[in-house]
Amino acid sequence: MSAPSGNPVPSAPPSYEEAVGFNVNYPQPYPVPGPGQKPDGKGMNPPPHMGQPPPASNPITVQTVYVQQPLLFCDRPVQMRCPSCHQLIVTRLSYDAGPLTWLSCGGLCLLGCIAGCCLIPFCIDALKDVKHSCPKCGTHVGSYKRL
Repeated sequence: MSAPSGNPVPSAPPSYEEAVGFNVNYPQPYPVPGPGQKPDGKGMNPPPHMGQPPPASNPITVQTVYVQQPLLFCDRPVQMRCPSCHQLIVTRLSYDAGPLTWLSCGGLCLLGCIAGCCLIPFCIDALKDVKHSCPKCGTHVGSYKRL
């Protein structure tokens, strides 16, 4: 029997391996039974050792790296890990006169508080900048600027 185009008509459909494109010559990830062997796994060669290098005898050194998230310092103590001594701490606060303190002093002078009342902002911590430091090693860890 021939088709009108001159190609012979196949007598049977293609096998599964032919239809899917299964290559029997390609190495399999598991043992494939050879001719004359049963597929029960007895008498088959174990799979070859692939892709894993032999264990190295060199010791592996591990370095611990502390990655600290950026902290937003405010006018209250912050719990953090000190970048200098690597201890878990609650910061110690100290107050320094900053731009807001000086502007408040100047504003009081303009209002007529010249007889020493203009120095009141230097006594109020809420108008000063805040420095955060480690209570264990004393390292400066951050600041909070009012202006």
